[in-house]
Amino acid sequence: MPDKAELIVAGRKLPVSNLNKILYPKAGFTKGQVIDYYIRVAPVLLPHLKDRPLTMKRYPNGVDGEFFYEKNCPAHRPSWVKTAKVWSEGNRRHMHYCLAQDLPTLVWAANLADLELHTSLARKQNIARPTMMVFDLDPGPPATIVQCSEVGIWLRDLLAEMGLDSFPKTSGSKGLQVYVPLNTAVTFDQTKGLAHEIARHLERKHPKLVLSEMSRALRKGKVFVDWSQNDEHKTTINVYSLRAKEQPTVSTPVNWKEVKACLKKGNPQLLAFPSDQVLRRVDKLGDLFEPMNSLKQRLPKTWNFDK
Repeated sequence: MPDKAELIVAGRKLPVSNLNKILYPKAGFTKGQVIDYYIRVAPVLLPHLKDRPLTMKRYPNGVDGEFFYEKNCPAHRPSWVKTAKVWSEGNRRHMHYCLAQDLPTLVWAANLADLELHTSLARKQNIARPTMMVFDLDPGPPATIVQCSEVGIWLRDLLAEMGLDSFPKTSGSKGLQVYVPLNTAVTFDQTKGLAHEIARHLERKHPKLVLSEMSRALRKGKVFVDWSQNDEHKTTINVYSLRAKEQPTVSTPVNWKEVKACLKKGNPQLLAFPSDQVLRRVDKLGDLFEPMNSLKQRLPKTWNFDK
């Protein structure tokens, strides 16, 4: 592969560079392969990025080098890269986030070594209204995604009692995430409040395995049900995003049957998916996360957690 090239992407000319630079040293995975992955996964990825303020996590010298988060869209961006103006309480000013609305923008970001795509739970049209509720199940060693799978099934069953369908995906790192599509009028206060109550309830029912509050001292062998991601000022790893780990693993949508199999067999590798395997899954299964953009659900107005 030449180290530089000019791609024609959806009618736009895009210079790309350092294509042979290895960004995942242990896997020998190059920047050119990163760009290729994002081009090939784009048909299922782009609908989940559309209209969501994007925080780029860039690794110019690969996953073993220093990285930085880029919230403000770079000033040197092409004129056709769209942005979203969002007020930042922490910075006391407006931020102008990139929007990955199309394939040229996605390729442009990948060329910047933006390995990880972190997005808002809301769309730019109404940044104060999330379209989903999220639980991040984070294992404390020696717990793994196997224990997360057990907690995830408990969580799925509780949500089902509330009349809510939920959809699992791997974090692409060590944990499991459970998403609840809403796509109805709701606030972050409502999703965060309910998610917190659900996490507390699971901790009360399963105190030997579940934690509802971040506590380093208590994490060993337990699964932290992180409800706090349901916040206007936080982002989550987008589905189909690469992760900056030793291998080019991906935050991958899975089905509950696969989660049960991981728990039953006690094998965390059953829920670890490198980029090439993800592309094969998409060819075979389509987009398992499609309901996140289409399914409309309402949060219960009240719920008795003591019943």
